[in-house]
Amino acid sequence: MIKIGLLAVTAITGLVSLAVNVQADSSRWEAGTSYKLTILHTNDNHGRFWSNRHGEYGMAARKTLIDSIRAEIKAEGGQLLLLSGGDINTGVPESDLQDAEPDFKGMGFIGYDAMAIGNHEFDNELSVIRKQQSWVDFPFLAANIYDTSTKKRLFKPYQVFQKGALRIAVVGLTTEDTKKLGNPEFMGNISFTQPVDEVKNLLPELNKKADIIIAATHMGHYQDAKFGINAPGDVTLARSVKGIDIIIGGHSQDPVCADAQGAMITKYKAGMACMPDVQNGTLIMQAHEWGKYVGRADLEFKDGELSLVSYQLIPVNLKKKVKNAEGKKVRVLVADAIAEDATLKAFLTPYQEQGQEKLQQKIGVVDSKLEGDRAVVRFEPTNMGHLIALAQMEKVGADLAVMNSGGIRDSIAQGDITYKDVLKVQPFANVVGFVTLNGKELLDYLTAVAAKPIDSGAFAQFAGVSLMIEQGVLKTATIKGQDIDPAKNYRLAINSYIASGGDKYPPMNKHSGYVNSGFVDADVLKEYIEKNSPLSAGEYDKGNVVRK
Repeated sequence: MIKIGLLAVTAITGLVSLAVNVQADSSRWEAGTSYKLTILHTNDNHGRFWSNRHGEYGMAARKTLIDSIRAEIKAEGGQLLLLSGGDINTGVPESDLQDAEPDFKGMGFIGYDAMAIGNHEFDNELSVIRKQQSWVDFPFLAANIYDTSTKKRLFKPYQVFQKGALRIAVVGLTTEDTKKLGNPEFMGNISFTQPVDEVKNLLPELNKKADIIIAATHMGHYQDAKFGINAPGDVTLARSVKGIDIIIGGHSQDPVCADAQGAMITKYKAGMACMPDVQNGTLIMQAHEWGKYVGRADLEFKDGELSLVSYQLIPVNLKKKVKNAEGKKVRVLVADAIAEDATLKAFLTPYQEQGQEKLQQKIGVVDSKLEGDRAVVRFEPTNMGHLIALAQMEKVGADLAVMNSGGIRDSIAQGDITYKDVLKVQPFANVVGFVTLNGKELLDYLTAVAAKPIDSGAFAQFAGVSLMIEQGVLKTATIKGQDIDPAKNYRLAINSYIASGGDKYPPMNKHSGYVNSGFVDADVLKEYIEKNSPLSAGEYDKGNVVRK
């Protein structure tokens, strides 16, 4: 097993030298011989198996790129490993409606070697994850996910790959925040332990089996380990554990890039040169999201020394806006065009076409934008947040409703509304429920959710209740103009995610007054739009919540 420490960064395209000490009984390599190893990586696919409307990314073009790199490496006598940092699920209706079958099977076509399990894999029940595993022949890795009843791991913790003379261990790690971020309804008997502890416990075993240790993680890259309200990420892991050579990450959906001096590039743009972050002798890599890039690290192993020769984030048909000769903005490729692999494109086409007629059917119309953009809905009450909460409130005959902003994933533009638009807003298939609370319980609940911070998925949207909130403290709360009576009962509509304690909301699904309606949130919103169309967006701007 190797232990590494950064010696030098000579240039962006130069050599990062990593000094190593290898146990004598662990090596199969020969003295004086150089071994070439290339690591390719992606993360946070989120259902993007198909290219977008501008022809960017998509798995068919990704396969062409990776196949060309494979041929290059093979011709040079090198070895290649292709890894994913997880979150294959959730984000595009065509994928969501099919349990990400095109995405996982597409990964199989491309030839992934292993993937970390992301928190969004748990937007589904464990039975769906098992089905997804059956579609591919590469392992889903997670060393820190356990069955609480058996105390056994639910997934393979690591895989050792023999790549020529080198043995490479890939250990999977998933953010310990998953029970908060995924759907708690699907994780009653599942626990997520601290990744740092798991790796420390596994290292003696891995050292005996491998020359190189890679952590495929879904934990996030937080510069200088400043993870805030999130669980600790890759930088904390690297600083806490000596002996991980490379971290292939995901979750924060960043293009992790440093300049030639090692300073992080916070506003990375496609085509810029970059290097991995280096912490405690560990290289940390992450390739943004959606397959926009394929990360490529070319390494050399010789006489017990592992060196990073070059690194790049290769854009997959990404485009930028420029002004043409007439002064009009047009989109142009930032790098050479990558053709789509014909075989994979043909395989994926039926999945793309399936359900299109249903998704594209008009269900209503709105006179202006319904605001669901992340940068707005997590900071202030919006008409979209109010609309969703109101739809759920009316569906179950509730007095009021609370909606977490993290469950609102997109806006709806002015004009015709399709079912696909609705599914993009609410892709998680949570179920609408309600709980009957007395006035005291309700005030306690509203006090807790009113304190949820801005810039978080927990930030609350409301319907049916008027609130005054100052600095996160609930000052007043009225329903239909009346103060909440501690002795009276009220019906509160909530989705199954927050009812189960998601986003650290007070759990309500075990309350004696909780009822799961069985109605899926997106279908509830679709039905409301159909019933009330044409919609006037301004009607949902009513100031029922004042924050100071």
